Amino acid sequence: MNTTFDVLVIVLGCLLGLFLLLSIIASVLAIKVIGSIKRVVAKGEQVIDSAEAAADMFKRTAGPINAIKTIAHLVETLAKHKKG
Repeated sequence: MNTTFDVLVIVLGCLLGLFLLLSIIASVLAIKVIGSIKRVVAKGEQVIDSAEAAADMFKRTAGPINAIKTIAHLVETLAKHKKG
């Protein structure tokens, strides 16, 4: 009975050591994946920020461009009216 107990302790000790080793490896891999996810999210935030800046620039320039187009259209209409 004593030998059975010794074999059981050795087997359980080996399994516990294996489980501990696999847990450490899984933890290290999870930390690496989390780090790469953080980098991807940061890059995505930069892209969104630059897209927002571009949209703001287009908003700010849309008014003056439309005013210039309207004035050009009025000049064309007056030039056609004077010729015709």
